[in-house]
Amino acid sequence: MATASVPALPSRPLVLADLVPAVRARNAALVAAGVLFTALLAQVSVPVPGSPVPITGQTLAVVLVAASLGPVLGVAVQVLYILSALVGLPFYSEASGGWDVVFGATGGYVLGFIPAAYLIGLAARRGADRTPLKAVPLFVAGQAVIFAVGVPWLAVSTGMTASQALDAGFYPFILGGLVKAAVAAAVLGTAWRVAQRRR
Repeated sequence: MATASVPALPSRPLVLADLVPAVRARNAALVAAGVLFTALLAQVSVPVPGSPVPITGQTLAVVLVAASLGPVLGVAVQVLYILSALVGLPFYSEASGGWDVVFGATGGYVLGFIPAAYLIGLAARRGADRTPLKAVPLFVAGQAVIFAVGVPWLAVSTGMTASQALDAGFYPFILGGLVKAAVAAAVLGTAWRVAQRRR
C-alpha cells in the first residue's frame, strides 16, 4: 500500500533569535533586552577632545543586536531606544536623555542606527554574520551607514564645515569602528558555533 509523502517544510534563513523558543511575548522580550543592552553599552563613553561626539559602545550594541535579531526586530530595538530617550529615560551616553539630547549634535548618529540595523539584520538573515570574512566587512559597512547620517547632522546642527565635521565626527572613530567590527564578528561567530553544537 502506497503512503503519501509529507513535503518538507521550506528552510528559512535564521538569525540567532530564531533559536529562542517561540513562546508568547518572545519578540517583546528580545526587543526590550536589545534596548537595555544598547543603553548599557552607551554608558561606555570616552570623550574625544574638540568633539561633541564621544566614543561609545552604542555602535557595537547596534551591530550585535541587529545581527542577532534580524532586520525587523533590530529596527524595532533602535526605534524604541530613541523613543525611550525622547521621554527622558537616561539611555544615552553619560546617562542622558530628553529631546535636547536626541536632537542635539549627536542625534544623527543615533538616527543612523535605524538603517544600519536594517541592513545588518538583512545581511545576517542571509548568513553574513557567521564567519569573520563576511561579518567584519558587513559590520564596518553598517557603522559607515551610521556615520553617513551622523556626520552631516553634526555639521548642520553645530554650524561646522564638512571638513570640520569629518575631523570631529568621523576620523577619530575609524580605528574604534574597525575594532568593534572585529569584536562583534568574534562574538557572533562564537555564538553560532555554540548554537550549532547544541543543535
